[in-house]
Amino acid sequence: MSKFNPIPNGILTERVLEWFHHDSLTEWGYGEPQTDTFAVLHPADDCKLESYPLYVVFHSAGHDVYSCIGCTWREGNHDIYHAPRDMYALYLDCRQHMNDWWWGGNSAIEVLSEGRDGVEKQPVENRVMATIQWVMENYPIDRNRVYGVGNSMGGSGVLGIAMCRGDIFAAVKANVPAGVRHMADRCALDTVAPEGFRIPDPPVLVDYSAQNDTWSTGHEILYRGMREKKYAVLGYWGNFGHANDNAVIREVNDLVHSFDFTSVRLNEAYPVFTNASTDDALPWADDGSIVHDQAGQVNSFFRWGKACETETSFSIPLRLIAQSEWESRVTFPTTATADVTLRRLQAFHAAPGTKVAWTFGSRSGEVCADADGLVTVPGVEITTAEQTLTLQVVK
Repeated sequence: MSKFNPIPNGILTERVLEWFHHDSLTEWGYGEPQTDTFAVLHPADDCKLESYPLYVVFHSAGHDVYSCIGCTWREGNHDIYHAPRDMYALYLDCRQHMNDWWWGGNSAIEVLSEGRDGVEKQPVENRVMATIQWVMENYPIDRNRVYGVGNSMGGSGVLGIAMCRGDIFAAVKANVPAGVRHMADRCALDTVAPEGFRIPDPPVLVDYSAQNDTWSTGHEILYRGMREKKYAVLGYWGNFGHANDNAVIREVNDLVHSFDFTSVRLNEAYPVFTNASTDDALPWADDGSIVHDQAGQVNSFFRWGKACETETSFSIPLRLIAQSEWESRVTFPTTATADVTLRRLQAFHAAPGTKVAWTFGSRSGEVCADADGLVTVPGVEITTAEQTLTLQVVK
Protein backbone atom coordinates (compact mmCIF):
# COMPACT_ATOMS: atom_id res chain seq x y z
CA MET A 1 0.00 0.00 0.00
CA SER A 2 2.71 2.41 -1.02
CA LYS A 3 0.99 4.74 -3.44
CA PHE A 4 -2.09 6.85 -2.85
CA ASN A 5 -2.84 9.86 -4.99
CA PRO A 6 -4.38 12.61 -2.86
CA ILE A 7 -7.33 14.55 -4.26
CA PRO A 8 -7.58 18.23 -3.23
CA ASN A 9 -8.55 18.46 0.41
CA GLY A 10 -11.54 20.21 1.89
CA ILE A 11 -13.18 21.23 5.14
CA LEU A 12 -16.15 19.33 6.56
CA THR A 13 -17.99 20.71 9.58
CA GLU A 14 -14.82 22.70 10.39
CA ARG A 15 -12.65 19.56 10.19
CA VAL A 16 -9.96 18.81 7.61
CA LEU A 17 -11.08 16.23 5.05
CA GLU A 18 -8.51 14.46 2.86
CA TRP A 19 -9.38 12.45 -0.24
CA PHE A 20 -7.37 9.62 -1.80
CA HIS A 21 -7.73 7.79 -5.10
CA HIS A 22 -5.72 4.67 -6.02
CA ASP A 23 -5.57 1.47 -8.04
CA SER A 24 -6.02 -1.96 -6.51
CA LEU A 25 -3.05 -4.11 -5.59
CA THR A 26 -2.59 -7.55 -7.14
CA GLU A 27 -2.45 -9.28 -3.76
CA TRP A 28 -5.99 -8.19 -2.95
CA GLY A 29 -7.23 -10.85 -5.35
CA TYR A 30 -9.46 -8.92 -7.75
CA GLY A 31 -9.91 -10.64 -11.11
CA GLU A 32 -9.55 -7.32 -12.92
CA PRO A 33 -7.87 -4.07 -11.87
CA GLN A 34 -10.06 -1.84 -9.69
CA THR A 35 -9.96 1.79 -8.67
CA ASP A 36 -10.85 3.03 -5.24
CA THR A 37 -11.52 6.24 -3.35
CA PHE A 38 -11.47 6.82 0.37
CA ALA A 39 -11.46 9.84 2.65
CA VAL A 40 -9.86 10.65 6.00
CA LEU A 41 -11.62 13.12 8.27
CA HIS A 42 -9.43 14.73 10.92
CA PRO A 43 -10.42 15.41 14.52
CA ALA A 44 -11.64 18.89 15.39
CA ASP A 45 -8.84 21.40 15.94
CA ASP A 46 -9.58 21.81 19.63
CA CYS A 47 -9.11 18.07 20.31
CA LYS A 48 -5.45 17.71 21.23
CA LEU A 49 -4.31 14.15 21.85
CA GLU A 50 -1.06 12.26 21.29
CA SER A 51 -3.02 9.59 19.43
CA TYR A 52 -6.63 9.40 18.30
CA PRO A 53 -9.31 6.72 17.94
CA LEU A 54 -10.21 5.69 14.38
CA TYR A 55 -13.87 5.52 13.31
CA VAL A 56 -14.19 3.32 10.18
CA VAL A 57 -17.41 3.88 8.20
CA PHE A 58 -19.04 1.37 5.80
CA HIS A 59 -21.76 3.06 3.71
CA SER A 60 -25.07 1.59 2.55
CA ALA A 61 -25.97 0.39 -0.96
CA GLY A 62 -27.74 3.66 -1.66
CA HIS A 63 -24.53 5.62 -1.18
CA ASP A 64 -20.93 5.97 -2.23
CA VAL A 65 -18.15 7.57 -0.21
CA TYR A 66 -19.14 11.05 -1.43
CA SER A 67 -22.82 10.90 -0.55
CA CYS A 68 -22.00 9.07 2.67
CA ILE A 69 -19.92 12.01 3.83
CA GLY A 70 -22.63 14.37 2.57
CA CYS A 71 -25.01 12.83 5.10
CA THR A 72 -22.94 14.20 7.95
CA TRP A 73 -24.06 17.78 7.30
CA ARG A 74 -27.43 17.18 8.95
CA GLU A 75 -28.35 15.42 12.17
CA GLY A 76 -30.78 12.59 11.55
CA ASN A 77 -29.34 11.69 8.16
CA HIS A 78 -27.63 8.32 8.66
CA ASP A 79 -26.46 9.30 12.13
CA ILE A 80 -24.05 6.40 12.36
CA TYR A 81 -21.94 8.03 9.62
CA HIS A 82 -21.31 11.04 11.89
CA ALA A 83 -17.85 10.57 13.42
CA PRO A 84 -17.15 11.82 16.96
CA ARG A 85 -15.26 15.09 16.82
CA ASP A 86 -12.29 13.75 18.82
CA MET A 87 -11.61 10.92 16.37
CA TYR A 88 -10.12 10.41 12.95
CA ALA A 89 -12.65 8.86 10.58
CA LEU A 90 -11.99 6.65 7.57
CA TYR A 91 -14.77 6.69 4.99
CA LEU A 92 -14.50 3.70 2.68
CA ASP A 93 -16.08 3.34 -0.75
CA CYS A 94 -17.84 0.39 -2.33
CA ARG A 95 -19.86 1.96 -5.11
CA GLN A 96 -17.02 1.64 -7.60
CA HIS A 97 -16.72 -2.08 -6.83
CA MET A 98 -19.88 -3.54 -8.29
CA ASN A 99 -18.61 -7.07 -7.67
CA ASP A 100 -17.86 -6.23 -4.02
CA TRP A 101 -20.82 -4.59 -2.37
CA TRP A 102 -19.13 -5.30 0.99
CA TRP A 103 -20.87 -8.68 1.04
CA GLY A 104 -18.03 -11.13 0.66
CA GLY A 105 -20.54 -13.87 1.42
CA ASN A 106 -24.25 -13.82 0.70
CA SER A 107 -26.64 -11.08 1.82
CA ALA A 108 -29.93 -11.45 3.65
CA ILE A 109 -32.33 -11.75 0.75
CA GLU A 110 -30.10 -11.93 -2.33
CA VAL A 111 -27.95 -14.85 -3.41
CA LEU A 112 -24.70 -13.81 -5.01
CA SER A 113 -22.26 -15.86 -7.06
CA GLU A 114 -20.99 -19.18 -5.74
CA GLY A 115 -17.65 -19.28 -4.00
CA ARG A 116 -18.27 -16.23 -1.83
CA ASP A 117 -19.40 -18.13 1.23
CA GLY A 118 -17.20 -19.86 3.78
CA VAL A 119 -14.32 -18.59 5.88
CA GLU A 120 -11.95 -17.53 3.10
CA LYS A 121 -11.07 -13.85 2.80
CA GLN A 122 -12.59 -12.03 -0.16
CA PRO A 123 -10.87 -9.22 -2.13
CA VAL A 124 -13.08 -6.64 -0.42
CA GLU A 125 -11.71 -7.64 2.99
CA ASN A 126 -8.13 -7.50 1.73
CA ARG A 127 -8.74 -4.03 0.30
CA VAL A 128 -10.45 -2.68 3.41
CA MET A 129 -7.87 -4.04 5.84
CA ALA A 130 -4.97 -2.75 3.73
CA THR A 131 -6.57 0.70 3.70
CA ILE A 132 -7.07 0.68 7.47
CA GLN A 133 -3.47 -0.41 8.01
CA TRP A 134 -2.25 2.41 5.77
CA VAL A 135 -4.25 4.98 7.72
CA MET A 136 -2.95 3.63 11.04
CA GLU A 137 0.62 3.90 9.76
CA ASN A 138 0.28 7.43 8.39
CA TYR A 139 -1.81 9.16 11.06
CA PRO A 140 -1.48 9.32 14.87
CA ILE A 141 -4.00 6.56 15.50
CA ASP A 142 -4.50 4.83 18.85
CA ARG A 143 -4.34 1.20 17.70
CA ASN A 144 -6.28 0.10 20.75
CA ARG A 145 -9.27 2.19 19.72
CA VAL A 146 -10.31 1.30 16.18
CA TYR A 147 -14.08 1.05 15.72
CA GLY A 148 -16.14 -0.18 12.78
CA VAL A 149 -19.61 1.12 11.98
CA GLY A 150 -22.04 0.53 9.15
CA ASN A 151 -25.60 1.05 7.94
CA SER A 152 -27.67 -1.41 5.89
CA MET A 153 -25.32 -2.99 3.33
CA GLY A 154 -22.51 -1.31 5.24
CA GLY A 155 -23.86 -2.89 8.41
CA SER A 156 -23.59 -6.30 6.79
CA GLY A 157 -20.13 -5.32 5.59
CA VAL A 158 -18.82 -4.25 8.96
CA LEU A 159 -20.17 -7.47 10.50
CA GLY A 160 -18.54 -9.67 7.87
CA ILE A 161 -15.23 -7.81 7.65
CA ALA A 162 -14.64 -6.50 11.18
CA MET A 163 -16.10 -9.19 13.46
CA CYS A 164 -13.47 -11.71 12.40
CA ARG A 165 -10.70 -9.15 12.95
CA GLY A 166 -10.60 -8.81 16.69
CA ASP A 167 -6.87 -8.16 16.31
CA ILE A 168 -7.70 -4.75 14.78
CA PHE A 169 -11.19 -3.66 15.85
CA ALA A 170 -12.01 -3.00 19.50
CA ALA A 171 -15.78 -2.78 18.91
CA VAL A 172 -18.36 -2.69 16.11
CA LYS A 173 -21.75 -1.01 15.76
CA ALA A 174 -24.20 -2.09 13.05
CA ASN A 175 -27.35 -0.12 12.19
CA VAL A 176 -30.04 -2.27 10.48
CA PRO A 177 -27.43 -4.48 8.80
CA ALA A 178 -28.67 -5.94 5.53
CA GLY A 179 -28.07 -9.52 6.53
CA VAL A 180 -25.76 -11.51 8.78
CA ARG A 181 -24.84 -14.24 6.29
CA HIS A 182 -21.47 -12.67 5.46
CA MET A 183 -20.48 -12.64 9.14
CA ALA A 184 -21.97 -16.07 9.79
CA ASP A 185 -19.87 -17.49 6.96
CA ARG A 186 -16.67 -15.64 7.79
CA CYS A 187 -16.87 -16.43 11.53
CA ALA A 188 -18.34 -19.94 11.06
CA LEU A 189 -21.24 -19.01 13.34
CA ASP A 190 -23.53 -21.77 12.10
CA THR A 191 -21.23 -23.87 9.92
CA VAL A 192 -18.49 -26.40 10.58
CA ALA A 193 -15.20 -24.53 10.48
CA PRO A 194 -12.26 -26.07 8.61
CA GLU A 195 -9.71 -27.81 10.78
CA GLY A 196 -7.39 -25.29 12.41
CA PHE A 197 -9.64 -22.30 11.68
CA ARG A 198 -9.64 -19.69 14.44
CA ILE A 199 -10.40 -16.00 14.71
CA PRO A 200 -9.15 -13.61 17.39
CA ASP A 201 -11.56 -12.79 20.21
CA PRO A 202 -14.12 -10.74 18.25
CA PRO A 203 -14.89 -7.06 18.80
CA VAL A 204 -17.70 -6.23 21.22
CA LEU A 205 -20.77 -5.91 18.99
CA VAL A 206 -23.69 -3.49 19.21
CA ASP A 207 -26.43 -4.46 16.76
CA TYR A 208 -29.78 -2.74 16.27
CA SER A 209 -32.28 -4.08 13.79
CA ALA A 210 -36.01 -4.16 13.13
CA GLN A 211 -38.24 -7.19 12.85
CA ASN A 212 -40.42 -5.28 10.34
CA ASP A 213 -37.38 -4.77 8.10
CA THR A 214 -36.92 -7.47 5.45
CA TRP A 215 -33.17 -6.84 5.46
CA SER A 216 -33.04 -8.06 9.06
CA THR A 217 -33.98 -11.56 7.92
CA GLY A 218 -31.70 -14.15 9.50
CA HIS A 219 -30.96 -12.33 12.74
CA GLU A 220 -31.77 -15.48 14.67
CA ILE A 221 -28.50 -16.85 13.25
CA LEU A 222 -26.57 -13.91 14.68
CA TYR A 223 -28.03 -14.13 18.17
CA ARG A 224 -27.86 -17.91 18.39
CA GLY A 225 -24.30 -18.03 17.07
CA MET A 226 -23.06 -15.29 19.37
CA ARG A 227 -24.61 -17.03 22.37
CA GLU A 228 -23.30 -20.49 21.50
CA LYS A 229 -19.77 -19.28 20.81
CA LYS A 230 -19.81 -16.92 23.81
CA TYR A 231 -19.15 -13.79 21.77
CA ALA A 232 -20.06 -10.37 23.18
CA VAL A 233 -23.19 -8.71 21.79
CA LEU A 234 -25.47 -5.97 23.02
CA GLY A 235 -28.53 -6.33 20.82
CA TYR A 236 -31.55 -4.08 20.31
CA TRP A 237 -34.63 -4.34 18.12
CA GLY A 238 -38.03 -2.84 17.46
CA ASN A 239 -40.42 -1.96 14.66
CA PHE A 240 -38.47 1.05 13.39
CA GLY A 241 -38.06 -0.38 9.88
CA HIS A 242 -34.89 0.33 7.92
CA ALA A 243 -34.31 3.53 9.91
CA ASN A 244 -31.04 5.42 10.16
CA ASP A 245 -32.28 8.45 12.14
CA ASN A 246 -31.52 8.18 15.86
CA ALA A 247 -34.63 10.17 16.76
CA VAL A 248 -36.89 7.80 14.80
CA ILE A 249 -35.25 4.76 16.38
CA ARG A 250 -35.43 6.28 19.86
CA GLU A 251 -39.21 6.52 19.62
CA VAL A 252 -39.36 2.74 19.33
CA ASN A 253 -36.36 1.63 21.43
CA ASP A 254 -34.63 4.28 23.52
CA LEU A 255 -31.94 1.90 24.82
CA VAL A 256 -30.13 1.54 21.49
CA HIS A 257 -27.35 4.03 22.20
CA SER A 258 -27.12 3.60 25.96
CA PHE A 259 -23.84 1.69 25.73
CA ASP A 260 -20.74 3.64 24.69
CA PHE A 261 -19.07 1.15 22.35
CA THR A 262 -16.13 3.55 21.87
CA SER A 263 -15.14 2.95 25.50
CA VAL A 264 -14.01 -0.59 24.58
CA ARG A 265 -10.26 -0.98 24.06
CA LEU A 266 -8.31 -3.63 22.17
CA ASN A 267 -5.78 -4.02 25.00
CA GLU A 268 -8.34 -4.65 27.73
CA ALA A 269 -10.23 -7.82 28.60
CA TYR A 270 -14.00 -7.81 28.45
CA PRO A 271 -16.78 -10.02 29.84
CA VAL A 272 -19.29 -11.84 27.65
CA PHE A 273 -22.78 -12.18 29.14
CA THR A 274 -24.99 -15.07 28.02
CA ASN A 275 -28.32 -16.50 29.16
CA ALA A 276 -29.11 -13.33 31.09
CA SER A 277 -32.31 -13.23 33.14
CA THR A 278 -32.96 -9.72 31.82
CA ASP A 279 -32.86 -10.68 28.13
CA ASP A 280 -36.10 -10.12 26.24
CA ALA A 281 -37.51 -12.83 24.00
CA LEU A 282 -36.07 -12.57 20.50
CA PRO A 283 -38.58 -11.63 17.80
CA TRP A 284 -36.75 -13.87 15.30
CA ALA A 285 -37.55 -17.58 15.68
CA ASP A 286 -35.09 -20.32 14.75
CA ASP A 287 -37.05 -20.95 11.54
CA GLY A 288 -36.70 -17.28 10.55
CA SER A 289 -40.29 -16.35 11.27
CA ILE A 290 -41.26 -13.29 13.31
CA VAL A 291 -42.88 -14.23 16.61
CA HIS A 292 -43.67 -10.78 18.01
CA ASP A 293 -43.42 -7.09 17.19
CA GLN A 294 -42.31 -5.79 20.60
CA ALA A 295 -39.12 -3.79 21.13
CA GLY A 296 -36.45 -5.51 23.18
CA GLN A 297 -32.81 -6.10 24.01
CA VAL A 298 -30.18 -8.57 25.12
CA ASN A 299 -27.35 -7.68 27.50
CA SER A 300 -28.03 -3.95 27.36
CA PHE A 301 -27.95 -3.37 31.14
CA PHE A 302 -24.51 -4.87 31.88
CA ARG A 303 -21.42 -2.73 32.42
CA TRP A 304 -17.86 -3.48 33.42
CA GLY A 305 -14.66 -1.77 34.49
CA LYS A 306 -10.99 -2.24 33.77
CA ALA A 307 -9.58 -5.70 34.42
CA CYS A 308 -6.46 -6.45 36.44
CA GLU A 309 -4.46 -9.50 35.38
CA THR A 310 -1.49 -11.67 36.10
CA GLU A 311 -0.76 -15.05 34.51
CA THR A 312 -2.69 -16.86 37.24
CA SER A 313 -5.16 -14.29 38.58
CA PHE A 314 -7.80 -12.03 37.09
CA SER A 315 -10.33 -9.50 38.37
CA ILE A 316 -12.93 -7.26 36.74
CA PRO A 317 -15.68 -5.02 38.20
CA LEU A 318 -19.24 -5.83 37.05
CA ARG A 319 -22.51 -3.97 37.57
CA LEU A 320 -25.83 -3.00 36.02
CA ILE A 321 -26.45 0.44 34.59
CA ALA A 322 -28.53 2.55 37.00
CA GLN A 323 -31.80 4.21 36.04
CA SER A 324 -30.23 7.63 36.64
CA GLU A 325 -27.55 7.05 34.00
CA TRP A 326 -29.81 6.96 30.93
CA GLU A 327 -33.14 8.61 30.23
CA SER A 328 -35.54 5.86 29.20
CA ARG A 329 -39.15 4.75 29.26
CA VAL A 330 -37.89 1.33 30.34
CA THR A 331 -37.66 0.46 34.03
CA PHE A 332 -34.10 -0.76 34.56
CA PRO A 333 -33.51 -3.94 36.56
CA THR A 334 -31.63 -3.70 39.85
CA THR A 335 -30.46 -7.31 39.73
CA ALA A 336 -29.78 -9.85 36.97
CA THR A 337 -28.12 -13.23 36.59
CA ALA A 338 -25.97 -14.24 33.65
CA ASP A 339 -23.20 -16.62 32.70
CA VAL A 340 -19.96 -14.61 32.41
CA THR A 341 -17.11 -15.57 30.08
CA LEU A 342 -13.85 -13.64 29.91
CA ARG A 343 -12.30 -12.74 26.55
CA ARG A 344 -9.46 -10.69 25.12
CA LEU A 345 -7.32 -11.65 28.10
CA GLN A 346 -3.97 -9.86 28.19
CA ALA A 347 -2.03 -11.89 30.77
CA PHE A 348 -4.28 -14.42 32.51
CA HIS A 349 -4.11 -17.92 31.07
CA ALA A 350 -5.89 -21.14 31.94
CA ALA A 351 -5.03 -24.18 29.83
CA PRO A 352 -7.96 -26.38 28.76
CA GLY A 353 -9.18 -28.39 31.72
CA THR A 354 -7.44 -26.19 34.30
CA LYS A 355 -9.39 -25.63 37.50
CA VAL A 356 -10.14 -21.98 38.26
CA ALA A 357 -11.52 -20.69 41.57
CA TRP A 358 -13.82 -17.67 41.43
CA THR A 359 -15.42 -15.23 43.84
CA PHE A 360 -18.07 -12.57 43.34
CA GLY A 361 -19.47 -10.80 46.36
CA SER A 362 -20.41 -13.43 48.94
CA ARG A 363 -20.45 -16.27 46.40
CA SER A 364 -17.56 -18.45 45.30
CA GLY A 365 -16.96 -21.63 43.39
CA GLU A 366 -14.71 -23.51 41.03
CA VAL A 367 -14.93 -24.07 37.27
CA CYS A 368 -12.73 -25.62 34.59
CA ALA A 369 -11.42 -23.88 31.49
CA ASP A 370 -13.06 -25.34 28.38
CA ALA A 371 -11.38 -26.89 25.35
CA ASP A 372 -10.51 -23.41 24.04
CA GLY A 373 -9.18 -22.20 27.38
CA LEU A 374 -12.25 -20.04 28.02
CA VAL A 375 -13.37 -19.58 31.61
CA THR A 376 -17.12 -19.21 32.19
CA VAL A 377 -18.67 -18.53 35.58
CA PRO A 378 -22.35 -19.60 35.52
CA GLY A 379 -25.27 -17.79 37.12
CA VAL A 380 -23.45 -14.67 38.34
CA GLU A 381 -25.89 -12.38 40.19
CA ILE A 382 -25.10 -8.79 39.21
CA THR A 383 -26.66 -5.66 40.71
CA THR A 384 -26.34 -1.90 40.34
CA ALA A 385 -23.79 -2.00 43.17
CA GLU A 386 -20.45 -2.72 41.55
CA GLN A 387 -18.72 -5.91 42.68
CA THR A 388 -15.52 -7.53 41.47
CA LEU A 389 -15.37 -10.94 39.83
CA THR A 390 -12.04 -12.58 40.65
CA LEU A 391 -10.44 -15.69 39.17
CA GLN A 392 -7.48 -17.67 40.46
CA VAL A 393 -5.86 -20.68 38.80
CA VAL A 394 -5.95 -23.62 41.19
CA LYS A 395 -2.50 -25.19 41.53
